Amino acid sequence: MTTHVPTDTPRRLHADSGPADRIFRGGLRGGGALVLAIMSLVGGFLAYQAWQALEEAGTGFVTTETWEPDSGNFGIAAVLVGTVLIAAVAILVAVPLALGTALYISEMAPDRIRRALISLVDLMAAVPSVVYGLWGLFFLQGNVVGLARWLSTYCGWFPPFEVTGADPKDPLATETVYTASTFIAGIVVAMMVAPIICSIMREVFSQAPVGEREGALALGATRWGMIRSVVLPFGRGGMIGGTMLGLGRALGETIGVYMIISPVFEIQWHVLEAGGNSVSALIALRYGEASEFGMSALMAAGLALFLVTLVVNFIASSIVARSRSGAATD
Repeated sequence: MTTHVPTDTPRRLHADSGPADRIFRGGLRGGGALVLAIMSLVGGFLAYQAWQALEEAGTGFVTTETWEPDSGNFGIAAVLVGTVLIAAVAILVAVPLALGTALYISEMAPDRIRRALISLVDLMAAVPSVVYGLWGLFFLQGNVVGLARWLSTYCGWFPPFEVTGADPKDPLATETVYTASTFIAGIVVAMMVAPIICSIMREVFSQAPVGEREGALALGATRWGMIRSVVLPFGRGGMIGGTMLGLGRALGETIGVYMIISPVFEIQWHVLEAGGNSVSALIALRYGEASEFGMSALMAAGLALFLVTLVVNFIASSIVARSRSGAATD
């Protein structure tokens, strides 16, 4: 006679977390679902309003440079390229500035001025866009023309820095060819997004493990060596996330670009040359005078910007997920 020996099976553990935790968990899930629902409603509203224009334009909507919706000839090729170029200039200027500022505040600044610098950066992030636009229009534009001329003179071999109609050998040549350009608009947008990027980077850098900092210094590393081997690897995810968040705002910035740039509806690759446009500036420029069909075309342009921003955010999320802050240090 054989005796049946029961096999050991793992027991499922279940603990009642209590009503407070259940309410908190439900609130988080509800908040996440609400965000997704709002984003879906925004996208659905734009698609519904833009359907008439998209049906009329077809695939030419993304390849046509002109914007004449009432005559049936319209597209976002020029403004979409301009949006990307302005955002690219803004990120190229803002990221080094934000990174240096964040490292100085978190690693170098004396304690007596650190709080003041943090408050100043946070205050810059709260300044309205129109103030930056006025600053760019009346101050920056006149003072950055020399830099634009220098770049076009000595770096004109690089196609984006080429300026047609300008003679670098003529010191009396008109400067209007360098004003109202993608370059100036990009610098203005960079001043808007740099505080946001800086705040995110600073928060991540300040959370680098103290033990690893002290260990690197105890082994003879210099301050820069400690930052390079401990702080920067730890903050890699935050650096990427802050940059992509700044890029998302740069793509959608409206009033600063609208006040600076001279709108043209053709693809303008020369960032130092006057003229350019962006999707958001186009909507602000044509909203008040748009007909019913023109409004549908503007909604289509807004839908394109909405989708581009979503793609950028999804790419940022995937990059940050693969490069979590603190996941590894050298």
